[in-house]
Amino acid sequence: MLLKLDEDIHDRSDHYRQVLYLGPLRGGMSAHVLHAGPETVVWGRLDPATPPVLTLDSGAEITVGTVSGGPEALPPPDFGATVRSEHAAIHARLRPDLGPHILTGPIAVRGAEPGDALHIEILDIALADDWGWNLVRPLTGALPEVFAATRMIQMAVDRRANAVCTPWGIDLPARPFFGVIGLAPPPAWGAQGSIPPHRYGGNIDCKELIAGTTLTLPVMAEGALLHVGDGHALQGDGEV
Repeated sequence: MLLKLDEDIHDRSDHYRQVLYLGPLRGGMSAHVLHAGPETVVWGRLDPATPPVLTLDSGAEITVGTVSGGPEALPPPDFGATVRSEHAAIHARLRPDLGPHILTGPIAVRGAEPGDALHIEILDIALADDWGWNLVRPLTGALPEVFAATRMIQMAVDRRANAVCTPWGIDLPARPFFGVIGLAPPPAWGAQGSIPPHRYGGNIDCKELIAGTTLTLPVMAEGALLHVGDGHALQGDGEV
């Protein structure tokens, strides 16, 4: 995922700009690289007290990798997919806390303070895995009364064709986006779970946040503390 971040500085004349690449790049490498791993992700929480894994100056470029899904989401060995080593390492060393989403970060923006606004321009998104998963549960999503039992299935992802291959033989064009793009909540709120979104963003799950769109979030903690994760290859309205 390729992002450009522009920060509007409250009551200051300087201007902030940085570019973040999330997922495999479609060309070029940036000056900084942040891989997803046990030391560079948080699982289920956005906490202003979490030390940043990286702090960037204005104008920096960074490549950021993400993973999505707990152990139950991984494809079985006979599925024929590849589970990245960093994904397995996170499962082995970390446990979810307050929520289910594995989020890369937090990434601090040097000089960002409460009262600023961060403009996140999404320039590009690329698929990182050759598999994905689909989950339905009772009392959730846009059709809460339709499903009587929880069901999870895995699906193949054809990155070359940019398509999701369903088990029933229909290939759907991928339209990837990230469900969670969020900054840290204010210190007075303390740690917040990753499921409910808020003014600082978080689990927005807006399928329209694709390449070419812009998300603006208020900075509510020093350094802004950006978290990104919960990648979706394809999703309908209301997590359908």
